[in-house]
Amino acid sequence: MVETDDMISSKASIDAFHKGAFYLKQPKESGHRAGIDAMLLASLVPENTVGRLADLGAGAGAAGLAVAYRSEINVTLFETSSIMVEYARHSLRLGQNSKFAQRCNVIEADVELSGQARVTAGFEDNAFDHVIMNPPFNEAGDRKAPDALKAQAHAMSGDDLFDKWIKTAAAISKPQGQLSLIARPSSLQKILTACEGRFGGIEITSVLPSQDENAIRILLTGIKGSKARLEMRPCLVMHSDEDGTRRYTAIADDLINGRAFLHRS
Repeated sequence: MVETDDMISSKASIDAFHKGAFYLKQPKESGHRAGIDAMLLASLVPENTVGRLADLGAGAGAAGLAVAYRSEINVTLFETSSIMVEYARHSLRLGQNSKFAQRCNVIEADVELSGQARVTAGFEDNAFDHVIMNPPFNEAGDRKAPDALKAQAHAMSGDDLFDKWIKTAAAISKPQGQLSLIARPSSLQKILTACEGRFGGIEITSVLPSQDENAIRILLTGIKGSKARLEMRPCLVMHSDEDGTRRYTAIADDLINGRAFLHRS
């Protein structure tokens, strides 16, 4: 069922990101709501970047819009859920996003398509300078999401998900185009295998909740066709405990609010 404007509005919240630099219309009670992961993903794209960017599995568009508002890049949001596509289109119609909305478009398409079906769906070969992705990286056996729309955004569709997504990323990237993604550490082996022969110069940043805790996310970038060696970057520590109060570290707060970026070395 295609949701009408009134149906979307009644089920949505309008949320500010990057201290009000841009806004997102997203579901209040069901489906995926964007947060810290999307902002960390966006921080992998250099500030003031130009060209074209593809956001795969974009949801309501948080990561792609976080790049669009602070650069002159043209952004295409690819999303397979027709409901989330409507949220993304509503986000682009918000007056608060008018300064960059004309450089953004939304395509309803399945990232896992291949061959001519992929091209027909709108994934142009060798077209994008940047491809970003926040795949549904939870294992199927993990804790179930409370609704079907959220489950679709969070849970893998199969063991070959990363191979399919990174295959699409390689197909649509220009030579020397940059892939950026966020995932769980447990997915790293599958991601590296999928990148072989497609993206090199892999750089990995482990994301730790605090200095004494294990990583809960990895941030990874790679360059199409690069032969450079893999590098492990310094860990990103998200929280510190000062005077018994848990708060974001200065660098984490800057990254999730668009004031800093995780540049490639």
